[in-house]
Amino acid sequence: MSKAGVMYRILSPVRGLGAAVVLIGLLAGCATGTQAGSGPAGRSSASSGDTKIDVVAAENFWGSIAAQVGGEHVTVTSIITNPDTDPHSYEPTPADGRALAQARYVIENGVGYDPWVGKLVDANPAPARSVLNVGDLVGVKEGGNPHRWYSPDDVHQVIERVAADYTRIDPADAGYFGQRKQAYETQGLARYNRLIADIKSRYGGTPVGASESIVTPLAEGLGLRMLTPESFLDAVSEGTDPTAADKLTVDQQIKTRQINIFVFNTQNATPDVAALVTEAKATGIPVATVTETLAPPTAGFQDWQVGQLQGIEQALSQVIAR
Repeated sequence: MSKAGVMYRILSPVRGLGAAVVLIGLLAGCATGTQAGSGPAGRSSASSGDTKIDVVAAENFWGSIAAQVGGEHVTVTSIITNPDTDPHSYEPTPADGRALAQARYVIENGVGYDPWVGKLVDANPAPARSVLNVGDLVGVKEGGNPHRWYSPDDVHQVIERVAADYTRIDPADAGYFGQRKQAYETQGLARYNRLIADIKSRYGGTPVGASESIVTPLAEGLGLRMLTPESFLDAVSEGTDPTAADKLTVDQQIKTRQINIFVFNTQNATPDVAALVTEAKATGIPVATVTETLAPPTAGFQDWQVGQLQGIEQALSQVIAR
């Protein structure tokens, strides 16, 4: 994300390190004086106007939003940034643990998506640290659809809460955070909001199919009718095999053109999904794509989402043109 005055740090995720290694890293950090409330995190509650709130977001889509709302008064670290990383099975590193230990403000997705965040935060308690659990904020419990950044309503709720939390942490800069929030919602997200409204108005009720549950909150926000069985969507998202019955249903929906477009996550294109995409194209069903995390990793949340929404709108327009 590139915004003037915003420091947006990225940790390169390293897979394959277990919880024991993370714990060792945390203990080492404490032994050398790297504790919550000291260093960068200790500066964040001051109100002199020249300090920054140290923010750690588990995923870069929330990190992008946090950076743009906070502007020059925050320093944001996003942990999961690599498009090839599966957030569902991510194993945190010692660097992740140290970043969370020093953070003044933490954003986790919740809903079982990133449970390692809570474990690392609990391992390094800090009374001054604030944690935003997005699932708790929007009222989605464990077992629900965790992909809340694809729900336009939830995105706006997060923006409101982040701005409010920044103001509570740094009340001296309340006016600044209010202006940033207002500008982001009305200007930064203008194309995002307009595309959502246009698609909902023009194509609301259109039957669509998808490869996994990441698309469901977006389809709901766009007013599209998801025909793919929820059990199939959940299975692919969770990395398990869909049932034979679900596979047959999805296959028949494509072959008989019960769906008007098919949307799939290119970061989770299993052989079964790839076969469905090929079949959809052969049948003449337009295909649109989404990704789980920012693509490219340096993109801003709104630019990433606008690109995907434009792809979905283009796919839907082909149906109307036929």
